[in-house]
Amino acid sequence: GEKPAPAKTEKPEKQPEAPKKAEEKPKEPEQPKRRGRPPKADKDKAAAPKPEAPAQKPENEVKKEPEKKTAPTVQAAPAPKEPEKPKDAPHRGKEQIVYIKLNELHAFKNHPFEVRDDEEMRAMVSSVKDKGVTQPAIVRPREDGGYEIVSGHRRQKASELAGYADMPCIVRNLTDDEAITQMVEDNLNQREEILPSERAKALKMQLEAIKHQGSRTSGQIDPKDAGKRSNEIVAERNKMAVKQVQRYIRLNELVPDLMKLMDEKKLGFTTAVELSYIGKKNQNYIAVAIDSQQSSPSQAQAKRMRELDEKKLLNGDVIDGIMMEDKKEVDKVILTGAELSKYFGKETTPREMKDQIIKLLDDWKGQQKEHEKPEKKTEQEK
Repeated sequence: GEKPAPAKTEKPEKQPEAPKKAEEKPKEPEQPKRRGRPPKADKDKAAAPKPEAPAQKPENEVKKEPEKKTAPTVQAAPAPKEPEKPKDAPHRGKEQIVYIKLNELHAFKNHPFEVRDDEEMRAMVSSVKDKGVTQPAIVRPREDGGYEIVSGHRRQKASELAGYADMPCIVRNLTDDEAITQMVEDNLNQREEILPSERAKALKMQLEAIKHQGSRTSGQIDPKDAGKRSNEIVAERNKMAVKQVQRYIRLNELVPDLMKLMDEKKLGFTTAVELSYIGKKNQNYIAVAIDSQQSSPSQAQAKRMRELDEKKLLNGDVIDGIMMEDKKEVDKVILTGAELSKYFGKETTPREMKDQIIKLLDDWKGQQKEHEKPEKKTEQEK
């Protein structure tokens, strides 16, 4: 009878392990629907995680959809901001007009435009006396005191001639490059008569300022000009062709005497460009030859002298020989665009101008013949 008692004590030691197994299978009692055998229940367990996997995929897909929706909203946001930028950029509404004494205003350093006492200046003086200076000058502070004129040199001179002691100005803190670009653009757009030498110097200053701005990383270049060459930017700002800008800038290589002859219209523009490639010494010889012979070289002669200079075969004697040659070209009468603009509109082409001039000359010649006929008859009658 003692043997069965220890057997009972061994069974309760195994029972605590049994409930653990029962705890591991809490999900199994949910399947006792008894529709099939236990192996089918195992298959149902394997099938149960499979629907969970596709359930996660649509969740990811739903998350991607809002990302696509947010992307266009981010792109649409900058669109309204772009038109608002130019409104805040100038800040000119905060600028104040102040009256500054004329003796505190100083000319711009290396100012390329001359202030001439001509008819235009006299008309400006008369206007200043009647109405005052209606457009304030643009100035910037100087380190040595006073102010440097960026735009308004002629207005200052007119105010002085009109007898005023001060003039209205707008003070701006501009860098050297910003001051140069504004000075050039304002003068080229506002002045009616500009000498070739003035335009040449101004365009060169503007080109160098734009190059200097482009070499910086401060972002001073207009975004519209990104990727463009400096001479292209200068051409667009001044409504000129790139080649024309290059020719004007090339004129800065002329010696002062030839530059003066060009301004006096004694030397053609294209001829002057050709002569600018010749060495300074021979340029001075050419200027002396023009003055002594009272005749300027033709474009063909200028090209020949340039070629000889490149071969180092040009000197004073050769220049005199070329200048004394009989020009095969017929002497030309040159009428500048400024002279013809008084009689033709800006849209008129050079060909149309020429045709109109010839037609008017033909009409004038016919009228002269008609006037001569009655005079001859009266002489015969006498």
